Amino acid sequence: MASITPQELNVLIQQTYKVENEFNELKASYAHLQDTVEKVVEFLPTAIWILNNDNTAFLQNSHARVLWELLQLLEYRDEDYEIKFNTRSYLVKSSSYKDKIMFSATDITEQKRKENLATMGQMAAHLSHEIRNPIGAISLMSSTLKKRVIPENVPIVEEIQKSVYRIDRIIKATLMFSKGVQPHKHEFEWSKLRESIDTAVTYYSYSKNIEFIFPQNDFVMNADKDLLEMLFSNFITNAIDAIEEDENEEGVIEIQHIQNETYHIFKIYDSGIAIENKKDLFAAFKSTKVKGNGLGLVLSRQIAEAHGGSVELSSVEKKYFEVKIQI
Repeated sequence: MASITPQELNVLIQQTYKVENEFNELKASYAHLQDTVEKVVEFLPTAIWILNNDNTAFLQNSHARVLWELLQLLEYRDEDYEIKFNTRSYLVKSSSYKDKIMFSATDITEQKRKENLATMGQMAAHLSHEIRNPIGAISLMSSTLKKRVIPENVPIVEEIQKSVYRIDRIIKATLMFSKGVQPHKHEFEWSKLRESIDTAVTYYSYSKNIEFIFPQNDFVMNADKDLLEMLFSNFITNAIDAIEEDENEEGVIEIQHIQNETYHIFKIYDSGIAIENKKDLFAAFKSTKVKGNGLGLVLSRQIAEAHGGSVELSSVEKKYFEVKIQI
């Protein structure tokens, strides 16, 4: 066996060091690549699972760990599909590479909700247009009938008018929701708006003794008076319903007003029953009361926001809604 000269041994050692350095660099690059992939997967707003051929997890992000029960329901398909899990909707995609299978589940609940709302809005708008003509005719005929009936029957006609007014409010709200809130602003005094609100209240049926306390001092507003009438009418009718459901035979509905350099601020309080399901307060077509259509508070908030303001439910002991309208 030929002996290795010192020079050859030195070259061999240098080559060994070189190979080791290249291996360490390759190992570091792989670790960096793996770390980058894990961070990218973690950054995605989607649940990601990469499975081995024995269905054990090769890689998964935190969204996937939370939804580990959902993984048991997934199946490999060539096409994308939707699945419902725990009241949420998910879009599932799947693919394979060598001995690995990847699943992704994207939460599309909000997207589906918006699609459903759009469909419901279009359907409701169509029905509202169809209903509006006969309602107009009934309103006109009831006004004529009221002048001709004997005095004992006048209350019956007035109840018809109140019902027609209520349907008309629902139609207006539905059409506004489908088309969007577009305010036409002009200056007017609060007293004019208060008169319109007082008139609207007379068209709403209730059986209990309710005291209405509205601001008596006058001030100028630059807003869409008709829209604000709808906003306040929504809150007042909701308050009336809350008092009607309360065990007391009397109730109070109060609107307080203050203003600063930026906003008119209205605080709307009632003595009726407390609001139970607060998370659905501003959800369209979800009503917290038996008689509601789920649009009143949604539109009220949209009207306030269209005037540069907001609607919020207070979290203090005495519950009230705070409505801001930009000056």
